[in-house]
This record gives sequence, structure tokens and C-alpha cells, in this order.
Amino acid sequence: MSRKHIRFDWAIKRLLRDKANFGILEGFLSELIEEDIVINAILESEGNQESEDDKFNRVDLLVENSKKELIIIEIQNSHELDYFLRILYGISKAIVEYVKEGQPYSKVKKVISINIIYFNLGQGKDYIYKGETKFYGLHQKDELELTPSQKKLFKKDKIEELYPEIYLIKVNQFNDLAKDTLDEWIYFFKNSEIKDNFKAKGLKEANKKLRIANLPDKDRRSYERYLDNLHYQASIAETLKFEAEEKVRQTERESIAKALKDNGIAIQIIIESTGLTKEEIEKL
Repeated sequence: MSRKHIRFDWAIKRLLRDKANFGILEGFLSELIEEDIVINAILESEGNQESEDDKFNRVDLLVENSKKELIIIEIQNSHELDYFLRILYGISKAIVEYVKEGQPYSKVKKVISINIIYFNLGQGKDYIYKGETKFYGLHQKDELELTPSQKKLFKKDKIEELYPEIYLIKVNQFNDLAKDTLDEWIYFFKNSEIKDNFKAKGLKEANKKLRIANLPDKDRRSYERYLDNLHYQASIAETLKFEAEEKVRQTERESIAKALKDNGIAIQIIIESTGLTKEEIEKL
């Protein structure tokens, strides 16, 4: 496929931090969260830095919306077994970082963690998952609710609105059939393409501003280096996987060969059965 548009993960590092491009991010966030999101600012936390020579696939963006909520957007290309806990760490750090010393707990900011991932995380058939916190009685099976006073204090109706929300978008599990406007965004994440009939909020603006052809020469070179780094990372991951699988196969062949050898089977038959060399078999 000929990709006409910039990958979203690179755009979020280089272009979408610009206030002039907030409309693109606001469109995506509004489609996902199903409410009109207005961005106040991009917050520069410790984990929200950009580097020209960045060779890692991790992309963090910390946003404050008009409701003073914190929104973490993270894109991850490489497989990480402990990614669920990294989400937890990122949320915890954001909460602590933006609570001033001496403030009451009622000033703790709501955090929305949005994770766009390009590997298989956990087991599940869907490509979008949402996690939130609710409390249920072990005996009465009722759901715990806020009191009228708490609703007034927090300006929230439900307990889960106080706690972090976590979204997981498993891009590679999307089947490329855009059935609604949020799917149109996910199609863009996966294919770096915006079709002419797409109507999702923010995509019309993205279609104009995120075209590869519109990049200045300096940005184009930076983007090409980023793509090269992604290819390099993917190549390393594929090599490591192949070597690990080959090591397992070699161990299995050696185990079979040893069993055959212990049972007095002729060397030539063992060679034909396992593919091992005579020297390898004699060492067993």
C-alpha cells in the first residue's frame, strides 16, 4: 500500500504538539471518549519529552483538557509483556506529578490513559477495550454510589468518574472495515491512510496536515529515519524470535536423538530422524 499520510505515532511526537494542530487530537479524543474534548495544553512532564535521535518506539503525550482532566496518549510498537503495569505506573506518576503539596485529595486530577498498541496484549477478540473502577458488595451484590454531598464536592455522579479510565486500542486486531467514525481513526492508525469518505472528527484536518508530501525537507528526513528505526526494531524482534524458536527445536531434536541412542538405534537412522550431524549425536 502506498502510504500518503504520516504515521500517527511520529505525528504525535513532532506535529500534534503544536497548538495549531490541536483540532486533530481533539477530534480523535472526542470520537473515542464520546464527548467533545477541548485541549487546554500539552503538558511537559518528565516522560513527555521528544528527542531528534530517539530510537525507542515509546511515545507519550500528556494533555490537559478543558475540564482539567489529564489525558495520557501512548503508542507502543514493540511487544512488552509487562505493559499492563507500565500503564499503571504512567497513571500513578501523572497523578502525583500534578497534585500540589498540601492540596486536599479532592484536587486529585482525573486521568484518562489511552494506549494505541501494535502487538497482541492479553487475550481477547475485540480491538478496543475500556477499563474503569467500580465497587460491588460481596454480600448484597449492590454497586457502591456517591452520596449527594460527594457528588456536590467532586462534581461527579458516579464513583468510576473519579478514578482513571484506561483505553486499549489493539490496532493489529482491527479488520480494516470502518463501521463507524471511531473505526475510521483506527483505520488511519493501522494503514496511515485517510479515505475520501471518512467523516470522523479531526480526520478532515489530519488529511490536510499529515500528508507526507507536505513535509518540509528537514521533517521528511527525520520521518524517514524514524521509519528506518521501526524497521530495524522489527527486524531485531523477528531475529530474536527465530533464534529462540530454533533453540527450542534444537533442544527437542537432541532430546529425541539421545533417547534413540540410549535405546541402541543406529547412528544413521538417528541422523535421518532428527537432522543432527554425526558429531552432534556422538556428543550426547
